[in-house]
Amino acid sequence: MTTLLEEHGLVPPPVRPRYPSGRTQSVCEVFDWVLDEDPDREALVGRHGRFSYGALDAAANRAAAALASLGVGEGDRVAACLPNDVDIVVAFLGTLRLGAIWVGVNRPLAGPEKAYLLSDSGAKLYLAAPDMAEEIAPEREGLAGLARVIRVEPGSAGDEWARLCEAHDGAARPPAASRVDPFAPAAIAYTSGTTGHPKGAVHSHHNVLLPGAVSAARGLYGPEMRQGVVLPLTILNLVVLGPLTAFQAGSACVAMDRIDALGLAEWVREERIGHFAAVPTIIHDLMTHPGVTAEDLVTLESPMVGGADCPEEFRDLYRERFGREVGIGYGMTEAPTAVTSADGTPAAKPGLCGQALPQIEIRILDEEDRELPPGELGEICVGPSQEGEWAGVYTPMLGYWNRPEATAEALRGGLYHTGDVGFLEPDGTLYIRGRRNELILRGGANVYPAEVERVLGEHEAVAAAAVFGLPDERLGERVVAVVQLEAGADCDEDALVAHVRGQLARYKTPDRIRFVDTMPRNAMNKIVKRDLHPLFARG
Repeated sequence: MTTLLEEHGLVPPPVRPRYPSGRTQSVCEVFDWVLDEDPDREALVGRHGRFSYGALDAAANRAAAALASLGVGEGDRVAACLPNDVDIVVAFLGTLRLGAIWVGVNRPLAGPEKAYLLSDSGAKLYLAAPDMAEEIAPEREGLAGLARVIRVEPGSAGDEWARLCEAHDGAARPPAASRVDPFAPAAIAYTSGTTGHPKGAVHSHHNVLLPGAVSAARGLYGPEMRQGVVLPLTILNLVVLGPLTAFQAGSACVAMDRIDALGLAEWVREERIGHFAAVPTIIHDLMTHPGVTAEDLVTLESPMVGGADCPEEFRDLYRERFGREVGIGYGMTEAPTAVTSADGTPAAKPGLCGQALPQIEIRILDEEDRELPPGELGEICVGPSQEGEWAGVYTPMLGYWNRPEATAEALRGGLYHTGDVGFLEPDGTLYIRGRRNELILRGGANVYPAEVERVLGEHEAVAAAAVFGLPDERLGERVVAVVQLEAGADCDEDALVAHVRGQLARYKTPDRIRFVDTMPRNAMNKIVKRDLHPLFARG
């Protein structure tokens, strides 16, 4: 494992901890305990399949054998761009049973963005829906390491993946599964950064299992609580919160393939879903659509809301529908997922994030990495808790794929440095005050200004661009841009929007663009974005 980590600029965890029970495990073993107790218990449901735990185990073995027949082995990267359904979960499990590394490629990304992730990760195999496979066709020649693109099209004669798996019916669990180190890389989760290009946060098997292990130990979700997944399973955090949490609780995971209110209501009603995580816009539409009744949602106890601040109107709707307050939390891809939570009591102050989860300790550091006392603003840093039964169990990410300098900067001192600014109250409650990296949260999706600025700057008419977020009641924030054109250039807003949409996902495209003759700059020649905000006050 050390050789693989060194080769890609990663670092081994500082410790190799065990759970309070004395156990440690890889994803290969995540539901073995259910196989021993009740293999016929329902495990996974999607539009194109329904699996018991025993059947899911067999399907994961078929997937592993199919991947191995294509040359996938330990340390190889398998990328997938698939809708929420059973195939993506089965492929994930099969990949990890070979000791290979999973790479989720989010469907809304533009073709060049998808190709960048495949290139940067060095993916050997790409499992993709037919339209997603076509999107990277123009970039295929530049993907020298990509040996195969396998089309996944459930129910169709063109479903290559189904044929491959069927050819290995009855396959045993691969021997590699028993050798997988719990602290070896399991997945690469891409998150954009201030450089304008995505960075791949690498997590071990231990990292992706720990949030679910803590939830199961705390009894947050029992075996009867059916876990839905609304947001894309191509996002690693959703794999952590969805199937991996469900499997450790011994419950069923339902991969939901619709995010519209009526579609969600149908899934909840028909599959008796008790919980899922979503962004406020999705929950808002579910609660306000005239076609959704209280009877549709009778089993839905308390959907988790994350990814954006919640306006008071939304809180009132949630309180009326579910009889409780909206839960509050703070998390990130590099954690992975949540690091704090609150019981939902309305915030007395803006920026409430709650208290650290049992496995997590939050520390606030100054610019010299010295710890600050309660109440003082500094950088929010994340590490293992120092007390309680989960003390010392958490480990940071293994680093950023092929970015040793970024890894060293982010993980200095054995903590993950988030780049966010906040403070702790004496009781340990965290408040966030700002984001050093200027992250925009649009409808729960992360948009990094540097990435959009980079694409705008590639247009021949653009001399300079500044991108930032503006508050929005429904989406949390909207993406806006200010552009300075080259002298004599002739270009309008529609042309720039079309240019960005050709390179980036739609949710990253500015909703509004304003033009200026010159940009306000400071003594270091950096654009002063706050001076540009009044440009949008005119509507």
